[in-house]
Amino acid sequence: MKSTLFVLFLFFAFVGEAIAQQPPTETIKTAAEHSPEQKELINLSKKKWDWMSEKNVDSLAVLFAEKSMFIHMGGTWGKEVELNTIKTGGIWYKKAEVYNVVVNMFGNTAVLLNDIDLEAVVGSNTVTNPFMVTEVYVKEKGQWKMASLTFSRLMRPVKMTK
Repeated sequence: MKSTLFVLFLFFAFVGEAIAQQPPTETIKTAAEHSPEQKELINLSKKKWDWMSEKNVDSLAVLFAEKSMFIHMGGTWGKEVELNTIKTGGIWYKKAEVYNVVVNMFGNTAVLLNDIDLEAVVGSNTVTNPFMVTEVYVKEKGQWKMASLTFSRLMRPVKMTK
């Protein structure tokens, strides 16, 4: 009896985790279905990935809100630490392959969910991980500012080919 309950527990744990790893398909839109504001945010997010890859901390400093927070697998920190980490090469966001972006608008706040593979150099190690990246943007004085960037590692295999 105990082994049956244990097997059922494991089954539901793995099924629940597998379901939780799926992107929210009911909110995925094609590019043509996005509003102009959503398209603007998707383009801004793409620029952000380019700036991170290029270590362009000047452009990122303008994009990141003063109180912005960055949540990584190895820690959580604010704007200045993130910019310094990028500038010094502590993390080099070498290449982000974005497979899907979902944009949800809440007044002057936008939440983007990015299904990506990220090739990064951390210290001296090159790693590639599948992530669901949550980006939160707030519109301040007519400009979008990034308030938060969170990396959540996915259970799916890496899709990116080198």
